[in-house]
Amino acid sequence: MKRVVLYAIYSNSMQSKRDLEKLSRLRGALRDALKELETTLEVAFERSALVKGNVYELARKCGKPSCACTEGQLHRSMVLSWSHQGKTRLMTIPPEQLDRLRANSEQYLRYRRARARVTEIHQQILKLFDQIEKLRREKP
Repeated sequence: MKRVVLYAIYSNSMQSKRDLEKLSRLRGALRDALKELETTLEVAFERSALVKGNVYELARKCGKPSCACTEGQLHRSMVLSWSHQGKTRLMTIPPEQLDRLRANSEQYLRYRRARARVTEIHQQILKLFDQIEKLRREKP
């Protein structure tokens, strides 16, 4: 009788081969997610400045009836556009600041994309943890 009881306890604590293979795949996926998280976080450790907004060329008419812009030769300028308190703001960019502001604006976009990806990876890691726990948990 004692053998049967001991065997029952032993067999309940063993995981099936299929579960062990799934557990191995989940751990591999967790390692991959952690590597991707580490790579994605590198953006946060960079030292370059961030400028919120987009740099683009704006072409417009000035409104003077005698100006060449009324015949299609629009006034062109480079601007930085960003949102502040729900309103779009525009700032004309002096030529000497164009390259710096464009680079810092692109860096900001890269930072925001990395931030969003960190959130996705975090959710993926939590899901993997839950699946691993479910496979490893023994019944009392």
